[in-house]
Amino acid sequence: MPISAALARLRARLAPTLSSPPALAFLPALCLAAFWIGGEPALLLVSLGLPLLLAVAGTLLPNARHGLDATTGLLRRDGFEGTLARVLGDCRKGELQSACFVLQIEDYGTLPGRADLATMDRLTASVAERIRRLLRPGDLAARLGDGRFALSLSPTHHLDLELCVQFAGRLMAAIEEPYLVGEVPTRLSCSIGFCQSARAPGQTGQDWLAAAGTALAAAQQAGPASVRAYAPDRRAAPSPRGDLQDAVAGAIEKGQIQPWYQPQVSTDTGQVSGFEALARWVHPEHGMIPPEDFLPALERAGLLERLGQVILYHALTALKAWDNAGLNIPCVAVNFSTEELRAPGLVERIRWDLDRFELPAERLCIEILETVFTDCAAEDDPGEDRLAANIRGLAALGCRIDLDDFGTGHASIASIRRFAISRIKIDRSFVMRADQDSEQQRMVAAILTMAERLEVETLAEGVETVGEHALLAQLGCTYVQGYVIGRPMPFDQTLAWVADHRAKLVDTPVIRRSAG
Repeated sequence: MPISAALARLRARLAPTLSSPPALAFLPALCLAAFWIGGEPALLLVSLGLPLLLAVAGTLLPNARHGLDATTGLLRRDGFEGTLARVLGDCRKGELQSACFVLQIEDYGTLPGRADLATMDRLTASVAERIRRLLRPGDLAARLGDGRFALSLSPTHHLDLELCVQFAGRLMAAIEEPYLVGEVPTRLSCSIGFCQSARAPGQTGQDWLAAAGTALAAAQQAGPASVRAYAPDRRAAPSPRGDLQDAVAGAIEKGQIQPWYQPQVSTDTGQVSGFEALARWVHPEHGMIPPEDFLPALERAGLLERLGQVILYHALTALKAWDNAGLNIPCVAVNFSTEELRAPGLVERIRWDLDRFELPAERLCIEILETVFTDCAAEDDPGEDRLAANIRGLAALGCRIDLDDFGTGHASIASIRRFAISRIKIDRSFVMRADQDSEQQRMVAAILTMAERLEVETLAEGVETVGEHALLAQLGCTYVQGYVIGRPMPFDQTLAWVADHRAKLVDTPVIRRSAG
């Protein structure tokens, strides 16, 4: 065996032992035993020799300190991949079993908009600590990036698919316990992909980790809080940079990026109140690519405004097609980026598009992130004059204005009045498990009370369970949207979905709102 490989195996095995709290706790006892056995010379030898040994270990053993992430104390990617290679080798030599898990915190990219850097670091450290509590001796965890973590389980003789899924469930439950972001209790969720050692492709830790990452991509495509296992026939997702950066411009013009439609329903009647148009990229080779991967590539390429034009065209086309099919779909919602809202002539372009499709303005809902309103909250800020004027112009045109992801930014009540907001969309972080968490219920009730006083409608997004749906209806939320109602779907599936939904309404019991 090469000397470098032998050292790598030695340091990987000894580093956790030498730097662990139990080992350090025995140092005073060792010093006392040395004095009792050998007197002062032995005491001096141990008290000076042990710190020297630990100092040498710090240079020879990469994970004693130098290979750890500064924020979480977990391994970094390079050290973790090296450890995975050793674990994989041990499994194949000794007929043992292990698994590699990759975990991605959902909506992590939106959190910096509502928290400063120090708060984000504390939140990340809290997530890491919850992961660490689930580890057994010999298990390892690493931080791979913002909101992404990886784990490897200690090799054992029995670790089947069911046990891996159960472990993933415990991980999810630990992550979903509430956190404080600033002063606001916030819930997070995660998606998890894993690969068992017996299914690991290749011979390296990098190959094994990539396989778990492929399973994670499949979980993210399946929807929030999903778990997927790696299978050899799964196709790896393309790199978020590089490949996507080169392909994204052509994807728009080739029609690969189009809106999928997620239904919104009234809590009073259950009737469909509209659809939200959500950009989706179906790649001819790699399949569905998550928006969190391709939207940053579009932003870097300066193509967000072009994407908005494409999505709006398809959304208005869909609205006209629903009319021709005899469906009563009141409106379609389209997300507008900050770049679009700063564009000169935006209001006139929207007016022309509506006239071209012979649609009244109130059937188009403009969804704007709360952070955008924060940016233009100061009326004397000349840099945001055009953005604010465009928002007011769209409202004056008759378009509905939705304040998206409400509760994640710092938009004031004055902003709701100033920009003629029609509806606020309650962020999923407040909705999650609201039927089980009294603190979540109080937060949602407070938002609904404020909206009622301001005479603004409400829509809760990310509603995933029947319990959440029932609670929101009882509390007086006007509309709901989420997987419990319907997943985003291509246009050609919407007609059948609406027909099926209306058939179900015949036997649906009425959910009474609470009197208070």
